[in-house]
Amino acid sequence: MTRRLKVFVGLAVVWAFMAAAAAMAAGSIAAGDGASPIVALAKECSPAVVNIDTEKMVKRSFGPFDDDPFFREFFGREFENFNRTIPMKGKGSGFIVDGKEGYILTNNHVVGDADKITVTLLDGRTFEASLVGKDSTFDLAVVQVKADNLPSLELGDSDAAEVGEWVVAIGNPHGFENSVTAGIISAKNRTLQAADVNFRGFLQTDAAINPGNSGGPLLDMKGRVIGINTAIVPYAQGLGFAVPVNMAKQIMNDLIENGEVKRGMLGIMLQDLDAAFAETYKVPAENGAVVAQVMPNSPAEKSGLKRGDVIFAIDGKEMKKASDVVFYVRNKLAGNTVSLEIYRDSKKQTVKVELGVMDDDSGQGRGTRERGRDRGANESTRIGARVSVITPDLKNRYGLESDKGIVVVDVERGSVAHEMGLRAGDQILEANRREITSIADWERAMSGDGKTVVVLVNRDGRQRYFMYKDR
Repeated sequence: MTRRLKVFVGLAVVWAFMAAAAAMAAGSIAAGDGASPIVALAKECSPAVVNIDTEKMVKRSFGPFDDDPFFREFFGREFENFNRTIPMKGKGSGFIVDGKEGYILTNNHVVGDADKITVTLLDGRTFEASLVGKDSTFDLAVVQVKADNLPSLELGDSDAAEVGEWVVAIGNPHGFENSVTAGIISAKNRTLQAADVNFRGFLQTDAAINPGNSGGPLLDMKGRVIGINTAIVPYAQGLGFAVPVNMAKQIMNDLIENGEVKRGMLGIMLQDLDAAFAETYKVPAENGAVVAQVMPNSPAEKSGLKRGDVIFAIDGKEMKKASDVVFYVRNKLAGNTVSLEIYRDSKKQTVKVELGVMDDDSGQGRGTRERGRDRGANESTRIGARVSVITPDLKNRYGLESDKGIVVVDVERGSVAHEMGLRAGDQILEANRREITSIADWERAMSGDGKTVVVLVNRDGRQRYFMYKDR
């Protein structure tokens, strides 16, 4: 066989292989009659996808001096004529999940603050909708229209969806009603952190998603909803994100029955396990979440969880860092029981906790802190941190809520304390597993080789460990 013939045969084989691979990748995309299955899917599912128009009344100033108090006082009531309350309009998508009761699932950011919600079906019918419930954590909401025998979509299993699987998005991007786009699942468990979004677990897709698609369904090739289209990355192509439908299943009934989600809460402060902590506390693990603080009367305290415990698994699922624990618990509801696998004093234990109700209160304000020096006699400068007993003056200066422990009044640049992240005003409660009640306790705790240091600090009312390990 000549070299040219070999090359020709090789190219033919490659071409045939690529053609077969493309057909296989498309799954059932090429139907027997040559038509794409997306055609049938769009015809079947589009009637259950709705267009959502919203209005919110907002106050706008049209005067040349806006809200200048001088002009308001000078012109009196006439000044109010410069202000107008106008409707701010928005658009989004949704899909019917219960055709008998008229329940529609969408995004919270589409309808959550709206004064008026209008739903339009594919057949042209229009309904005024009422907000049934909303959840800002997952950016989901349920609205209801007074109609029955509506088409609805089946909810699938987002956990079973695989990267590379073909998906279809239906919605109303930029007001172009009932647009159908297709692509694949590009990734799972994506985390987005932005001003209006802080969520872990998104499905990522390259199916075209644009403003207006929000709240619409992401469908598998059998027409089942596996995600709720939610977010895009501005100025990027092929980057769309959807909330997995399994998460929506968990909370939809709560939204319908209670109008809100009673999200689960442990009542602890966490931080990532560090090599210095693992060495000092003799934890036989490289990954995990350290319990830095247990809130009084919290579910964690009632279940026996303690400060210094290291959580390495929940319900048999590995927890590599603090954020894993946070997101896992955030997906649970109040009243759910979780099984925490922990290390305590280098020994494995299991702690079962019944989750309480998350409190949305952000906490009380703390006293103002400022850097300062205290030249009293009860001081130490170990590891480059000048620490002092807590005097009334220092307690007031740093806004401390108690007299426990000692307080950092200065940190030397380049020192161990500086590398650890300690700063003036930090209230030291423990050091190297020793409770600190005096400067003498601190001196004893710091009397080792200094290669590994673990300090428990109260900062702004929250406790966390600061660690240093000489490399």
